[in-house]
Amino acid sequence: MTMNTARGIVRASRLIARTPQRSGISPMPLQRARRLPDVPLRARISVPQRLRRAHIAMLTAIALGAAGIALSAQGVWMHAKASLAQLLLERAFAETVTTGADAKPWTWADTWPIARIEVPRLKANAIVLHGSSGQALAFGPSHVETTPHAGSPGTAVYSAHRDTHFRFLKDVVAGDEIAVTLRTGDTHRFRVTHTSVVRWDRSSIDPFADGHNLILATCWPLDAKFAGPMRYLVHAERVERSVTTRRALGPSS
Repeated sequence: MTMNTARGIVRASRLIARTPQRSGISPMPLQRARRLPDVPLRARISVPQRLRRAHIAMLTAIALGAAGIALSAQGVWMHAKASLAQLLLERAFAETVTTGADAKPWTWADTWPIARIEVPRLKANAIVLHGSSGQALAFGPSHVETTPHAGSPGTAVYSAHRDTHFRFLKDVVAGDEIAVTLRTGDTHRFRVTHTSVVRWDRSSIDPFADGHNLILATCWPLDAKFAGPMRYLVHAERVERSVTTRRALGPSS
């Protein structure tokens, strides 16, 4: 072996040793890979990288699946809780109509039923709660306390969330009947005249307007995901009053 040949072999060895270090791969996998001539060198070297990517993808899929299950379970729980709350509210309202006394739907509630709203054509109904606190709005429509009750002279206003208890407002049209039963047992029937969209601070609602008026209010747009300054109003005028005494509703003596 000549001197030039020996020097060439040494240079080639050094080049091979440095090449994997520049690529971020240790020399050991390269040496092992070179023993498998039937597999392309690039494919043999990239196997660990592909395994790492597959591992990351699997962990990501597991995390997304767990999050989806958690959200679905939360949705089922919220629906079940809302259904139970409506049952308790119906019972409390029936007790109020019968006895004339405020009946809390559950012991720690800071509100109580004062009316029932019904739209016969849509087979929709909701129990109205006293006050406009966060807890009241979470479980049903609330009465705006600066306005009269339905059936009294002026304009009664009831508000609720667009995606829960007033979800049916999107299907209410002019001419529909709205029945409001008060805690006294009296039922007032209203006829929808029109709808409007206004800013919350420029609604021009007059609680002392002539006649016996009703407004059901919710947020606008009806399909929005976040609250905004606009409100959707359903306007109605009273057409009939039906008086029911508590004695007739109470247990027979």
